[in-house]
Amino acid sequence: MDVDDAVLNFNPTTLTILNVLIGLIMFGVALDIRVEDFRRILRDPRGPAIGLVAQFLLFPALTFVIVGLLDPAPSVALGMILVASCPGGNFSNFLTVYARGNGAMSVSMTAVSTLLAIVMTPFNLQFWGSRTEGAQDILTQVSLDPLDLMVTIVLILGIPLALGMLVQAKRPELAARLHKPMRIFSLTAFFSFILFALIGNWSYFLEFVGIFAGVVALQNAAALSLGYFTAAAGRLPEYDRRAISIEVGIQNSALGLVIVFTFFDGLGGMAVIAAWWGIWHLIAGLTIATFWSRRPAPVPHLVDAGTAA
Repeated sequence: MDVDDAVLNFNPTTLTILNVLIGLIMFGVALDIRVEDFRRILRDPRGPAIGLVAQFLLFPALTFVIVGLLDPAPSVALGMILVASCPGGNFSNFLTVYARGNGAMSVSMTAVSTLLAIVMTPFNLQFWGSRTEGAQDILTQVSLDPLDLMVTIVLILGIPLALGMLVQAKRPELAARLHKPMRIFSLTAFFSFILFALIGNWSYFLEFVGIFAGVVALQNAAALSLGYFTAAAGRLPEYDRRAISIEVGIQNSALGLVIVFTFFDGLGGMAVIAAWWGIWHLIAGLTIATFWSRRPAPVPHLVDAGTAA
């Protein structure tokens, strides 16, 4: 079977469960986000601005180039563009801290990228997808309405983000108690969901693994490298480079899955790319974070303070 003709087994109840899971995951992420995180960006916007440019402008453009070079099946190409259009994933904050990077910047970027995704995810998917041979035909067939996509993103990302921040602001002690359980739940629930989805479509997984495994690994490596070297080009310290690298390399592929099954009826190539990204970026992220965790990065303000003393 051609990957473009494959449609994964995903019923409406399963899609509802996925939407609820992503909402809960986003709520858990928002428990770490404070209004101060947005103020911090206003006070010192250079680092987050560089990171967000890499995430929402450079990475989709680089993915378009990779798609042009690899020339994969149209549904695979559109799946790659979709993932590149998504905001940062919720696990990026933990990985950044583990990697001894700038955790505050990571949280700030996650907050802002989630808000920007309401506009930028539909824009990038439409802009780059319509310029990719074969993929534009899929977009035309489904008559993708960017406004409908924006509404979906608001419901599963925007509202949980607002609720989580409200709990953090009004009931910080409750947010502190919920922090660890929600993080464990998020990771366990998402991995379990992906696992059951793969088991339910195991024949497709085995048939197409040779197509998407290498593609996802290459695209993810490109994302991690792009984040790091863009930050380096912006003369940001190592502490910030690690945060931006991980933020760009850890994409919210769960959002990608929702979009695939809501607007593209579980189209095989797109769904498999998004699902495998959900697993692979954590493997790659943990690997690079472990490497960095053994190599402390100087914290700029501490270095400056020591010098001043």
